[in-house]
Amino acid sequence: MVDSVTLETAKVVIDACEQKATDIGTPMVVAVTNAEGNLVAQHRMDSALLASLDISKNKAYTAAAVKLPTHELAEATQPGESLYGLQNTDQGRMVIFGGGFPLTHGGEIVGALGVSGGSVEEDMDVAQAGLDAFENIQ
Repeated sequence: MVDSVTLETAKVVIDACEQKATDIGTPMVVAVTNAEGNLVAQHRMDSALLASLDISKNKAYTAAAVKLPTHELAEATQPGESLYGLQNTDQGRMVIFGGGFPLTHGGEIVGALGVSGGSVEEDMDVAQAGLDAFENIQ
């Protein structure tokens, strides 16, 4: 069983994300963490937004920390909802919009992926390419 994402696996995921980002013409930053949210690898494409360095890393961290895709947090973090204010916790590392996904193997979270640089929809599409690549190597 895979216990954690390796650097080799992270590179495959990043390469798939970079290819998709190139295909849509939007430079991105891609981060891959282990199950605890610690960075395994991060890649910034030429001309990608500098802000996307922290955002991508924090999307992956959030997905690992709460064991959910980050877009699933948006509704629950609205005023009056159960997780209102979540984005202000954990030293500001929690991200509540799309582009972060847990990486699972055998029903267990073994890492996480965060993508930033485009619209939320573009980030999620690029991340999906990385998720697909991850599934294909398992």
